[in-house]
Amino acid sequence: MKPATAAKKLGVYLEATPAEFQEGVVTRDELNALQTDPPQWLRELRRDGPHPRPVVAGKLGISISGLARGGIEEALTTEQIDALKADEPEWLRTERAIQGEVRREALRVKEKHAKEKKAEERKQAEALAEAHAAPTRRPSRPSRPSRQSSSPARRTFGGRGR
Repeated sequence: MKPATAAKKLGVYLEATPAEFQEGVVTRDELNALQTDPPQWLRELRRDGPHPRPVVAGKLGISISGLARGGIEEALTTEQIDALKADEPEWLRTERAIQGEVRREALRVKEKHAKEKKAEERKQAEALAEAHAAPTRRPSRPSRPSRQSSSPARRTFGGRGR
């Protein structure tokens, strides 16, 4: 896979990785090895940064869009993130409040869908139980018209009357 994809999966900022990582191709096995037994450079990047925007947003408790609205366009180090948390500027408080509202709304919608699904399942179970409780009868077939017709053409054979 491309180094950018591997960096994203590892949660690190590509430009901060070693040159050999940036220039090479990473196989699945290499990625798995990096995840299970990270080398020193990867442990340091994860600990100190610079961190990519999704990681920065997660550490600050806001969305990536909130970072952009707050004017944060570049990767930040852990030290810079901690300084922002300590200072807690107005835009960060606002974005955290927005993120809290988004999470509450997502939870409300999830609970609503779960409740609707449960009601639908209950309704289906009741219909199924009702169908099993009713005796099964074969529907009556409509009666067939009699074979003997009153039309004269039917009673004749070969055009001759009998």
